[in-house]
Amino acid sequence: MAAGRRRTSKEKPRQRRLSRQLIVNAAIAHLDQHGNLRFTMRDIGNMLGVEAMSLYRHVTGREDLLEAVVTTLLDEVTGRLNETPTLSWQAYLQTLAQAFRQIAVDHPHIFPLIATRHPAAPWLRPPLRSLEVMRNFLDTLSGFGLSDEQVVKTYRSFSSFLLGSLLLEAAQRRAQTAPIAEPGVDGDAHLPHSDAEADLEESPTIRRFRRLLSEDHSAEEFEATMAMLLEWLALSAAR
Repeated sequence: MAAGRRRTSKEKPRQRRLSRQLIVNAAIAHLDQHGNLRFTMRDIGNMLGVEAMSLYRHVTGREDLLEAVVTTLLDEVTGRLNETPTLSWQAYLQTLAQAFRQIAVDHPHIFPLIATRHPAAPWLRPPLRSLEVMRNFLDTLSGFGLSDEQVVKTYRSFSSFLLGSLLLEAAQRRAQTAPIAEPGVDGDAHLPHSDAEADLEESPTIRRFRRLLSEDHSAEEFEATMAMLLEWLALSAAR
């Protein structure tokens, strides 16, 4: 507006310029405040002062937006890993665990989305549900000399620990931990399980681990984890 010019009563304030990331940020803010059960496209439009239909120029629907919310937070995890020096595989796991815990603490209503929605491929386990986080995990642990079998065993135990501990922490912060219902039709949204056949052409590490990751050792892992827990409890009681 030129200097000295005043807006007349007939002029409307300029509408903010919409973008996909602006919509995603609004969705994160709404979910942080209200939880994940009262989430509609109209809610996000109201937050941004626009009609819900205008959002569909940037997101295909509610499911697409939920996936974008999860992707944004997981990108923060990858960013933190890239910024932190990796001195050992143990230190790496500590950094990764703290990055995920930060999501559960800062966004307790959103963390269950990361934990319960379909991962990017059926052989991945939440909360390490994205190919980018998984690629980082596999490359880092392999780089420290762990065998493929050791890497996968670590991944299974580590992801189980994170999932149980952080879902409990989110629940203690009054988050709804049950998965939200997926709408049948939502603006041609890309449902998360549509990524089940993810293209791994540019992910040789993940392709190498895919067979091991697809194996089911749930019963064995449960018994091993229980044994370690009992051993830790016995040591604690003896102190």
